[in-house]
This record gives sequence, structure tokens and C-alpha cells, in this order.
Amino acid sequence: MKTAVKPVTNVLAVGVGGQGIIRLSNILAETAFRSGLDVKKSEIHGLSQRGGSVYSHIRWGETVFSPVIMDGEAHFVLALEELEALRFAHTVRPDGLILINDFRLLPATVVNRQAEYPDDIDEQLLEYARFERIPATKMAADLGNVRAANIILIGALARHLELDVDTWKAVVRDSFASKFAEINEHAFEVGYNFAEAGKAEPEPAT
Repeated sequence: MKTAVKPVTNVLAVGVGGQGIIRLSNILAETAFRSGLDVKKSEIHGLSQRGGSVYSHIRWGETVFSPVIMDGEAHFVLALEELEALRFAHTVRPDGLILINDFRLLPATVVNRQAEYPDDIDEQLLEYARFERIPATKMAADLGNVRAANIILIGALARHLELDVDTWKAVVRDSFASKFAEINEHAFEVGYNFAEAGKAEPEPAT
């Protein structure tokens, strides 16, 4: 008797140097691994100085042959900065979802007045897929650690996945030194509950 093959889930995490993209992607990969799934991950952080673009492909399922997500194949884009969300919006599937930290970090070209930060990001994103805005940086600051914004975004993502919540929490707890584990586990719950409370209903795709 054949059993159904678990489909592959594709998540692209994007942001800028210093926002914790690599730790975020490690937590996603470890949670899928502890759930008994095959996992592949790749990351680009050549511009690792603060302000440089950083992104990571994470894929899991029963069998995953490549760590690379092709354009238009990401089920989720997890963006810690608005402009980075737009930069990678082409990677999401038409039925996918973009989760955005409601936060802007002006690139050097904008600071130096060589370019302008786009003021129509929402309109442009809707050309690709639905999206949710989550004020993760503000919520993390309210918790007392602005660096926990990436964990809040993981919590928001977890609501859309079938992986066990206790496994997520265990991986988050194990990913930090003991003195930071509690606040990050709380950050995960804040992100999960914020999304579940319907405060981040996705915008409809056009």
C-alpha cells in the first residue's frame, strides 16, 4: 500500500546583515529536522557587513534533492526588512505568502540620496502574492530585546505550518544561551499569538 509523499515546503528568509537571518534559517531547518523531515539549506551572506543583503533558502519534506528554491516556487518569503521583501518577491508562488517585518532600514544609496526608498511597496508586492505585515521589531523592543524580531517572525510563520508547536519552542530554547532562551521563547509565542489573533490578515493578491 502506497503512502502519500509529504510535499516539499520552500521558505526563503531575507533581510540585511545584523538582523539574524542565519540564526532564523538554522531554527527553521532544525525544527523540520527534529520533525523527521529531510532538510536542505543554503545561505548567502557575502555582504555580511551591517546593511548588506542576506538571504537563505530552507526546504524540507520527505525527500529534498536541492537546497535552492527556484524563482516563483517559494511557499513563504520571510522578510525582516521591507525593501528586501520587495527585492525577493519574485521568488514567491502566486498562491504563496510573504510575511514582512514592518521595518525599514535605509540602504546607503538612499542615505546618500543616490536613490529613493519606494513608497509603493504594498502595491508592488500585491503583483506577486498575498502578504502580512507584522510589527516584529516594535514588538521585540516592547519585550526588551529588539534582536528578537526574527523569532517573532518565526512564530508568525509557524501558524501557517503543520510542524508541532512544542518542537518549535524547544528548538528556539536550545538555540540561545540560557539567559536569552526565555525571552526568545516568549518572542515566538508573541509572534504566533499575534498572527492567530487575526491581527495580520493577509492582503489579497491581485
